[in-house]
Amino acid sequence: MEFSIATLLAQFVDDKLVAGKNLEKKLGCEDEESIQKLQVILDALEKINVLVKERGKYRRVYEDDVVEAKLRCSSKGFCFAIQDEENADDIYVRESHLSNAWNGDRVFVKIIKEGSRRRSPEGEVKLILERSNPSLLATVAEKEEKYRAIPLDDRLLFELDLKENGQDLQAALEHLVHVSVLRYPLGQYPPLGKVTKILGSDAEEAADIDIVSCKHDLPLDFPEKAIAATAKLPSSRILSAEIKRRLDLRNKLTFSIESESNLNNTPWIENAFTLEQTEAGDWQLGIHITDVAHYIEQDTILDRIARKRGIAVNLRKQVLPLFPEKVSKLCSLIPGKNRLAVSVLLTLDAQGNTTEYTIAPTVISVDHQLTYQETQTLIGQDKKPTKKLANLVPALKDLFFTVSPLVKAQRLQRGGLEVTTPEIHSLYKDEGRVGTILNVASLPVHSMLTELTILAGKAVAEHLQALDLPGIYCTQAEPDVEELEDLVKLGNNLGLELNIDVEETVTSQDYQRLTEQFANSSAVMVLNYLLQSTFKPVKYLTEPGKHFGLAYEDGYTHCISPGQRYIDLVIQRILKAVFEHGRDRRHSRTKQGVDLNSSSCHGQINWKVLPPNIQEAIATDVQTMLPFLNDREKQAEDAERDLAGLKKAEQMKERTGKIFEGLITGVQSYGFFVEIEDLLVEGLVHVSSLKDDWYEYRSRNSCLVGRKNRTAYRLGDRVEVEVKSVDYYRQQIDLVTVGGGSEARNGDWEEE
Repeated sequence: MEFSIATLLAQFVDDKLVAGKNLEKKLGCEDEESIQKLQVILDALEKINVLVKERGKYRRVYEDDVVEAKLRCSSKGFCFAIQDEENADDIYVRESHLSNAWNGDRVFVKIIKEGSRRRSPEGEVKLILERSNPSLLATVAEKEEKYRAIPLDDRLLFELDLKENGQDLQAALEHLVHVSVLRYPLGQYPPLGKVTKILGSDAEEAADIDIVSCKHDLPLDFPEKAIAATAKLPSSRILSAEIKRRLDLRNKLTFSIESESNLNNTPWIENAFTLEQTEAGDWQLGIHITDVAHYIEQDTILDRIARKRGIAVNLRKQVLPLFPEKVSKLCSLIPGKNRLAVSVLLTLDAQGNTTEYTIAPTVISVDHQLTYQETQTLIGQDKKPTKKLANLVPALKDLFFTVSPLVKAQRLQRGGLEVTTPEIHSLYKDEGRVGTILNVASLPVHSMLTELTILAGKAVAEHLQALDLPGIYCTQAEPDVEELEDLVKLGNNLGLELNIDVEETVTSQDYQRLTEQFANSSAVMVLNYLLQSTFKPVKYLTEPGKHFGLAYEDGYTHCISPGQRYIDLVIQRILKAVFEHGRDRRHSRTKQGVDLNSSSCHGQINWKVLPPNIQEAIATDVQTMLPFLNDREKQAEDAERDLAGLKKAEQMKERTGKIFEGLITGVQSYGFFVEIEDLLVEGLVHVSSLKDDWYEYRSRNSCLVGRKNRTAYRLGDRVEVEVKSVDYYRQQIDLVTVGGGSEARNGDWEEE
């Protein structure tokens, strides 16, 4: 069974009846065995009153005291069910009420005790909707003449019996292994698994990509049926009939700009650009997006696999893509080849405002492909360009020295952010999941290009709203005020005068001022790094919402990477529905219609643009898939962060015993955290390692103070630390102080 109960139940929207045949199609049940399994599940859900059957169709049953949530457990066995709804109460679940659910599982929880002002509500797991651990990392031990897998994740409080399955498990003994779960706990039977791969004698011997992909259950390869499906894709030759249906832009000077790492690690070239100036002095900017939706039909095998993956995962030297390589070869905007695209053609005035735009199906041909570094070299040199680049260089200089700065000025005026960072690991030219523009001092072309690609997402979001179409909107809530308190203290202790009122709601303008003030500090990289960590994650919704980092109040979406973000592909399909089925006039008797591809039609439409059956199908699909795609976004983010943490731990393991200068960035009763500035690596100095005195914690002043020696360790103090030890898998770095700190102040001795 390739779908979960959560995926099945997501097909039920707004109390509507759903036919079994429709479920078979949506869930990819193509053979008799999978159809029978689906029917068994439907019958079981009907028996426990999750579904009800009416006239041969099924309807979802909702109960007021049953909520959907995700389990979060601690190593000590405390579990809480975390609801998706913002600010909803966490529900405490006792171990005896888990019903064999594990940490991370998505579940239905029945409320059995209401919460109070001081106590969380209490619940019990009624149904496991989706397992988050179809596989796991474990070490193999031999107990009672049986081989057992002991999970490395100490929040998984169980052991698995291992099935030998023709393998020599003796060779796996005391090794780190990847285990697939064959059976979850059932009655008196413990969970059962099989070793799929021996990774090494321990975590440090295993490859970091293996650890991350196994830990987060990321597929490294495509199933055979997906590879077989690529053979049925059309050839790259574009038929003349298709060209006639599109806006032909092949005569325009077109260029693509990619990072060198992306060109080396992923075959996708999804975007190209054009730029021209009108006689009136306006700029016409074209952002061209590869037309993946033309080749990948909805609900086909390739589409279902891409939807299940949700988003490409960037593991630095390896990218885990949405589609097999043949799809990228077919769709990528390769120089000298005719390619199908969906183009966002923007008209910008002399101040950088978007005055109008057109979103249309096009055919393009890329003339030049450049890397970021090549682009910077070309626009930075004064000598006359070669004949081959005679037209390109002036266009690039206009783009990066005139148009991009104008657009940036508009962003700064509305309060949009830009955060300085030492490096960028992103597959996308927009702001990605960070939620703000990242600026690398050595690579300004990246942030300058991001200024422009964000305009495409804004235009598409506005267009969906103006045409009253279903959509997916990229939102970002404002950070919690509490997240900023220590950072403001840290900045002030470093001599900055940060005047953010942490008692009020934080605005994007507040953050913008912070980034400007950070630029005056010698610790600018650390401060920006910590500021970035306070950002709320990006979340996708069906209604337009606020985007904090970009300072958009009324709707923004992602659309420029349909080959690597499934949400962008969904947006592209909605646009294509308008291209192919949109009604440009209220009645057929009306002589002249509006241009549905242009912003000129906004405010003129008082009819449904799409036929009701298509509009309803899109709205249902968007609503059903969104929770799952948000989960996949979170999974990819966790995996990429995990890999970065492992690389830092490996880096510090090699430096055990060495001394570094660092900045105290956090103080707790058990010790203080030190950021090693040159490496942006954080470690902990535990209070037990401070042997020279007895240190007391003063939370009001964020410091540890020695009783006798009057030495204090406070936020912003610089210290010299030695790397004592590193736990590679848990990414924990233990440090000991060698020197530094500050003298205690009179206020540090006040009782709290």
